[in-house]
Amino acid sequence: MATDWLGSIVSINCGESLGVYQGRVSAVDQVSQTISLTRPFHNGVKCLVPEVTFRAGDITELKILEIPGPGDSRQCGDLQQAEMGIPGVGCQVGPSQNGTGKVMKKPMSSSAPQNIPRRTDMKNQDIIVSPQQQCSKSYMDRHVEVLPQSKGFRRRHNSWSSSSRHPNQVTPKKSGLKNGQMKSKDDECFGDDIDEIPDTDFDFEGNLALFDKAAVFEEIETYERRSGTRSRGTPSEKPARYRHDENILESEPIVYRRIVVPQNANKEFCTDSGLVVPSVSYELHKKLLSVAEKHGLTLERRLEMTGVCASQMALSLLGGPNRLNPKNVHQRPTVALLCGPHVKGAQGISCGRHLSNHDVHVILFLPNFVKMLESITNELNLFSKTQGQQVSSVKDLPDTPVDLVINCLDCHENAFLRDQPWYKAVVDWANQNRAPVLSIDPPMSEMEQGIDAKWSLALGLPLPLGERAGRVYLCDIGIPQKVFQEVGINYHSPFGCKFVIPLHST
Repeated sequence: MATDWLGSIVSINCGESLGVYQGRVSAVDQVSQTISLTRPFHNGVKCLVPEVTFRAGDITELKILEIPGPGDSRQCGDLQQAEMGIPGVGCQVGPSQNGTGKVMKKPMSSSAPQNIPRRTDMKNQDIIVSPQQQCSKSYMDRHVEVLPQSKGFRRRHNSWSSSSRHPNQVTPKKSGLKNGQMKSKDDECFGDDIDEIPDTDFDFEGNLALFDKAAVFEEIETYERRSGTRSRGTPSEKPARYRHDENILESEPIVYRRIVVPQNANKEFCTDSGLVVPSVSYELHKKLLSVAEKHGLTLERRLEMTGVCASQMALSLLGGPNRLNPKNVHQRPTVALLCGPHVKGAQGISCGRHLSNHDVHVILFLPNFVKMLESITNELNLFSKTQGQQVSSVKDLPDTPVDLVINCLDCHENAFLRDQPWYKAVVDWANQNRAPVLSIDPPMSEMEQGIDAKWSLALGLPLPLGERAGRVYLCDIGIPQKVFQEVGINYHSPFGCKFVIPLHST
């Protein structure tokens, strides 16, 4: 009857929504079609409630894991937690739609959790179960139809073999080891009681709050002061912290003033590293370029070097690799290059040639003159071989704002050019275009400029530039150190690994 199944250990699969339950049968109600399990496990985890009840319609698969013998206790308190994971396959059954069960001839579901059995209980014994004990006329008889078997079944290590012994007979199996050596090792590994595992989760935040970090560090600092193990600084000072680009090895003090000019500088600048860069007068700067040209740094070399440095700075101002990318052909930048008929204009034409070679749309403005300098003629000849556009009238300049305006209109000597109509027209266009302006080698502060610059690029050493020059940058045009010494300048390069560096007013 139904009471014959009380005390049996079963596994009930209730589908994906409810999961798998394991426990000992404590009650079977044939009227309400329910079965109750005591001390249940849900998906391998011990339930917080002592007993759960299932309806027949919720059960999709039922497995009998163990059938107790006549002397076994059927009370819930006698169930050991380790018994929930006894391996083996009993009668795998499931109710059909009409309430009548049928034999499920499929293997044990892999989703059903199976706990590791205690080897002390199951290693050296065989469990023999008869078909009469497996499928008696009880709750299972009304809902499960079991195929008849001619012989009993002997379960041993998850397999069944023919046997005719008593259904509740337990036959110990020979261990094969002396003095129970393997048994003692198994007890050490698997002998802990599962009841000792706490049901609540470990409180990490609460445990971490018990650690007083400040007190521990204070204790370490006190120990270091007493033992003298502190390697740097005095006990009352904190050790120095260094950046990734600083050297931790002690060295000689840094001399920040390594450029000394023969006369007092009207204005001084400093680099990002703190090195002082004094300004020089226009006469001294002109003498420096003349001596460098005498030693082989010709005008063509200087123009090429200036054009390379100016184009590198302009490419950075235009966006660098983020803008000038083969994938961004639709964002090709446009630069308006304003040049006058002098050496400063030749420097701008050289810069425009390098920009055009880097896929920048360059529009070069140069007024028409009957006679041009040889340097301008040579630079124009090279510029004409690029994709750049040359115009001589302000009307041909773009009406819409450009990305950058490079100003090379002004010159140190020829101040009369500012009175020319083309000069005034170009200045008005640049002021109305609202594009940022880069000036290459602008004149000194005493000479007024028609176009306010956002950036200015000085060559070799800066001139005392005014506020209208914007932020000043310095480029290396390749003047050797002994050339500086020849004109009376004690010079040490402030460029480091770069050819263009920013200068800051002191």
